[in-house]
Amino acid sequence: MTEAAIRRTPGTPCWVSLMVHGLGTTQDFYGALFGWKFVRVAGPEPLGAYVRGVLDGQEVAGIGQLAPERRLPLAWTTYLATDDADATAEAIRCCGGTVGVGPLDAGVNGRVALASDPAGAVFGVRQQGKARTGGGTAVAEGVPGHGTPVWNELLTHEAAWVGTFYRSVFGYDVEATGRDGADVLTLRLDGQAVATLHGVGEGLGRVRGAYWMTYFEVDDTDAAALRVAELGGHVIDPPWETPTGRVATVTDPEGAVFSVVRSTAR
Repeated sequence: MTEAAIRRTPGTPCWVSLMVHGLGTTQDFYGALFGWKFVRVAGPEPLGAYVRGVLDGQEVAGIGQLAPERRLPLAWTTYLATDDADATAEAIRCCGGTVGVGPLDAGVNGRVALASDPAGAVFGVRQQGKARTGGGTAVAEGVPGHGTPVWNELLTHEAAWVGTFYRSVFGYDVEATGRDGADVLTLRLDGQAVATLHGVGEGLGRVRGAYWMTYFEVDDTDAAALRVAELGGHVIDPPWETPTGRVATVTDPEGAVFSVVRSTAR
């Protein structure tokens, strides 16, 4: 079953995508790290070549080619599901966010928009077709395998402030789940946790600003971090233990940040 066949509850992270300068070399990196195969598909009309990473027949992520003159910071973008991209875009504007691109028809990607929350974190919205409903993230049902996106977390200055925005737009139930005073909120839909907001204050840094982090499942976090370095990427935070699994934060060769995790649930 392809990713597009699963209809997510509106507000659920449903896709992750990355725009890069070197599409071929980026495919080589993620193919070697996660075992992805790639299929070329039609992307949004204003953009260039676009491929999807595939694992065992499941489409798990998209990578697109930036125009040579566009020198933008590279980052994985989390897309949130919606039944009406235009209505969600209007809600984003009304609640203090900004819609930077779209909504526009994006071929097999459906109708999409790129937006930013009041703290400046970029995210996408993606309108769904009439397929069966389901919760969860942009992964296949069942136990996630190596190379599958399994979680999305917003790193921002203050979780409570920006949490009000996401609750107003997408109707989340917001629960404080930080330990030992940590500023962490969990977003829930129908009782199911779908994402976290993590306020890190001045630790966020002035250059990057607020951003969504994608977590990819791996069989061995330490081995994956070593493999990232071998393939030309960088390890930002070496592997460490968390309540949900062993995690490392890394970048690909072009500098896009992501995390790898060996989940305790596996």
